[in-house]
Parts: sequence; structure tokens; C-alpha cells
Amino acid sequence: MDFRQLREHADALRFTPQEPVRWLAPRELARTAVKVGLAAVFAGYSDKREIQGALEAGPLRAPPADPDAEEIWIDFVADLGDGFEATASVAYALGADRLDVDGPGALSGGPLPRGPLPRGPLPRGSLLVLGGDEVYPVASATAYEDRMKGPYRAALPSAPDRPLMVALPGNHDWYDGLTAFLRMFAQEGEIGGWRTRQTRSYFAVELPQRWWLVGLDSQLGTYVDEPQRRYFETHLSPRLRPGDSVIVCSAQPTWVRSDEKPDAFNSLHWFDRTIVRHRFDPKTRKLEETGAAIRLWLTGDKHHYARYAERLPGDGAAAGDSLPPDPRRRQMVTCGLGGAFLASTHRLPKALPLPPATSRMRKKDQPPTTFALARHTYPDAAESRSLTRAIATPWSRYWLARRNPGFAVLAAAVHMVLVLIACAAFTLAEGRHHPAGALRGAGTDDLLGLLCASAALFVLPFVIGWWRGLLRERRPRAPSGPVVAVLFQAAVAVAALAVTVALARSVASSWNGFALLAVLLGVAAVLGAGLGSQLFALWVLWTDHGLVAEWQMSGQAVDDHKGFLRMHLARDGTLTLYPLALDGTCRNWKLEKVTDAEGDWQRPVPDPAPAVRLIEDPVEIAPHGRR
Repeated sequence: MDFRQLREHADALRFTPQEPVRWLAPRELARTAVKVGLAAVFAGYSDKREIQGALEAGPLRAPPADPDAEEIWIDFVADLGDGFEATASVAYALGADRLDVDGPGALSGGPLPRGPLPRGPLPRGSLLVLGGDEVYPVASATAYEDRMKGPYRAALPSAPDRPLMVALPGNHDWYDGLTAFLRMFAQEGEIGGWRTRQTRSYFAVELPQRWWLVGLDSQLGTYVDEPQRRYFETHLSPRLRPGDSVIVCSAQPTWVRSDEKPDAFNSLHWFDRTIVRHRFDPKTRKLEETGAAIRLWLTGDKHHYARYAERLPGDGAAAGDSLPPDPRRRQMVTCGLGGAFLASTHRLPKALPLPPATSRMRKKDQPPTTFALARHTYPDAAESRSLTRAIATPWSRYWLARRNPGFAVLAAAVHMVLVLIACAAFTLAEGRHHPAGALRGAGTDDLLGLLCASAALFVLPFVIGWWRGLLRERRPRAPSGPVVAVLFQAAVAVAALAVTVALARSVASSWNGFALLAVLLGVAAVLGAGLGSQLFALWVLWTDHGLVAEWQMSGQAVDDHKGFLRMHLARDGTLTLYPLALDGTCRNWKLEKVTDAEGDWQRPVPDPAPAVRLIEDPVEIAPHGRR
């Protein structure tokens, strides 16, 4: 059965499957804008992390399937809890006892055959890390139940090994002040076969082979609060020994943002210097070295896969494409493919000096460490450029007006209002009593004037951008900003008025004035919905930076191209990363009966399950201190 048929069985499923969020739909834009505004205003006054300081907390320990085992499998997924089909497809891959995985497939060196990995199926992780944004568009008890808990409980109703689940809050989890997040993940409950044991919105998990997994809650990208600092100073720093290795999970890839905002990486760098590499000695009242180091940074937030590898001293100025595999390199990985819309990769910076030289931190590493973008991203740069163009391609299923019909309706209504205002002004100027009469009486000069005004409004933003570029002595950028969007839509409205004038002059004078006006408004609505949406999509596509550039993909809500990260910590202490992709999500489902302590219910099962493949060859990371 398809998605719509599945929704009819919501009572039997114990949750209601949801469609992907349409981010450019007026309703979602308005609701999310209100939540963002409230969070920005009140987050600093009602920071629940301060309250969490009163809760009991300590380090967690990941449960390997075999208590005597010296290795562990770990899964990392982020930006889930959006549309059912994408979220559930990833959840079922995570919940499978063993996952058959194909090789990377076609790489830049030429097509390679896809086949099973030499090591065989990959076992399910004993630890599942949710890297932020567990629900969209805003957090609530109902949203968590329908968009996250329901699909994950169905994917793994029970498991004998009871894998541990830990979660970080992202910005969407913070929009209700973290209330629903703490109820879902900090009550030591169960979500299907996974069990939650954290009591705060941050955590430290002790792993085998002297590795640690740390989750940081940076509250909408701001800072590390005092209770959180004390938690890590008490439960992490004193336990670190020389040679220990640390994995740090954060809710945002601030290392990428440091390319434009030099201070974005400051909090993570402070944590590295002050908590991991050093600790406070109460006897000497000074910082002492721990001998530990962060070997891997993990995050989501950006809905793609991208990896930055550390440049070693012998690499010189080599680019990311030419960096040979070396387990000694530290890695920074963004993997936000858990279910939300796909994001582009072709604008990612090729190299990142961290922390940037322009950072205002008083104590920072000098010289900065450079990280280079690895060759393989998901989607790759060429596919990313191709996918972004779909928002302005009318015959694509991801065209703006088709993917966000509410936006087309809003554009139609706006242009009808603009045409009515223009008609009223035209009527007053002509001294008529009815808009239809004024339009019929318009001359050729009036029609040409409207067409010239429409063209001028359209060209004006480009002239401004060109002139500003000359003044700043740099290449002019594509026009961007709300003023430009208003000018573009005004140009469409004036063009619609010109069309209505031409129609009014061509129809018979016997037409009823109100009937003619209704027809003219219908024309304005059609032009506004189609041409207005298309012009807005082209403006979004032309913009190459900032929030508007992100709309190129969020406006499409691409629900294919998903994935997650599976990691293996071996007996010798080597951590191996397996970045996994589901090129397509499941569109067909069957129901399967489940009986548990709460009675009988049904779970949706993908039919067939989507294929899973590697995004790139496995990446090995040696423990700290190994040469």
C-alpha cells in the first residue's frame, strides 16, 4: 500500500504517518517564523539547561551485544523526524539485525561494479546516536510521536540486546524550549527496542578501547552553559588518560560556518582545549594536560554528507582530492541524511583553517589546523548543481509551485490584490466609475507604458547589483534580499495588468463590467500562480549565499537520497567509518502484526526494503598516539 492508504490505518499503527514538511508553504513559513522568533527572544531567559543542573547525571556506558566483547558498532543519524517514507526507510535500515551493503558504485575515477562488502553484512549498532533535529518543523509531543517515535518503534519493536539511544537537541528541538525533547529522551524510557538512559540534553558515553563519545548541547548555536561545563569537568576530564580518544557530536557544523563567521567554531575549540586536552587541577589551580585528543567531530544540521580530513605536516598545500588515506588524520563529518530535505554540497569550502586567524578567541591554537574537503560528498557536486535547478524547472516533480502548492495559491492571491489596486489607480486616473470601463478606454500608449514599467521593475535589481559591485570594486553578485523579491513580484503584477488591459480592449463592449473584472482577476491569478512562482524560483536559484540559497533545496523537499553513518570500533582501537546512502526511499508498504505488553498492533514494513550502499570507501581513524 502507498502512503495515503497507510494513513487510513493510523489507529492500528499507533501513530499517524506524516508528509514531508513543505518549507515554502505559507502556513509552515508563518508557524516556523513565530517559533524561531519566540525561541530567539526567550531562549536566554528560559534556558532549561540551567535547570538540568539539578538532575542526577553521570557518564553512560554503551552495551555491546556481548558483554565481554572488546569492540562495538555505533550508528549515527541526524535530521530525522520529517516525512514518514524517508524517516521510516532510514529507521528500518538502522534497525536491521544485519545490513547488506553494496560498494560505493560509480566514483569519479569511472564506473565501478556494486557488490557486497568483503567483510560481509554490517551488524546493527549497540549504540544509536541521534545528532539533532529529531522532529520537524517544530517540537511538540504529537510531532515527536508521529514523525519520530512511531516510525522508529515500528522499525525495531524489540531487540534482545537492548541497544542504547542517546540524542542531541538541534534548533528545531529547541523551538519549544526543549520541553518535549526532555520528555522524550531524558526520562530513561524505551523507543521500541532502543532504550534511553540520558537524563540531560548532553552526555558522555564510555566506549571500549579507551574511546569516549561526547554530545554537546549548544542551545541554538550559542554557548556551553555552566551546568554542562561542570558535568564534563566532573565526569569526563578527570577520567581522561594519556592516549585516550574522543568523538565529539555537536548539533551544527560550526567548522563550515567559520568560513563566513570566524567566531562560529569558538565554542567547540574551547571545549577541545579546556575539557579534552586540559583539565583543571584544584591543587595547583592550573590547567594540566590530559594526554587525550579529539579524533572525530560529528554533526548533522546540513542535510548532506561531507567529510573534512586533517592536513598532516607532510601534505603541504595539497587539496582534499589529493590527500591520501591516513588513519592518523582527524576527521570532521557532517551527515544529516536521516529524513529531512536534501541539501546541496557544491558550495562547500574546499579548505578550513581552524580556528580561523580572524577569530576573537584570546587562547587558541597557533598556527591553525587546516582541514580539507574530501573528494566524495553526497550528493556529489555535479548532482548537487543539477538537483538545485529542479526548483525552477516546471516539468520537474520538485518544481516550486508543484512541491509547495500553498505558495502558488498565495502568489495568486497577492497578484490579484496588486492588480485590483492597480485597476483602482487606473480608474481614478481615467476619471471612470468602474475599472472595466477604464481598462476598455486604455490606449496603446498606456499598454506600452505598463509593459515598460514591468520591464524596468525586473531590470532594476540587476542594475543596483551591478552598481554596488562597481562601488565596492568587486564582481557584482546575483540580486538577493526581500526588496528584490518584492520588485520581481511587482513586475509580474504590472505585467498581469498589461495583459488585462489588452484583454479588456479586445472583448465586446456588451460584456457585463463585473463579469469582465472577474475574468481579468482570474487571468491575474493564473499569471501570479504560474509566472509569479517561477520568477520567485528563478530568484532563489540565482542567489548564491545566505538563507535564500538554502531555499533552493528546502523548497523542493527532496525525500530521496537519505543515509546515516555506521562506525566500528575494533579490538585494536581503530575506528572505521561506513557512510551509507539510500538513493531511493520506500514508496510501498505492507502491514505486519506485532504483539507486545501493550497488546496487538501493526507496523508498516517496506516492500521491498531500499538498497543501501557506501558513499565512499570506509575511512579508518587510528586512536590518539598511534603512529
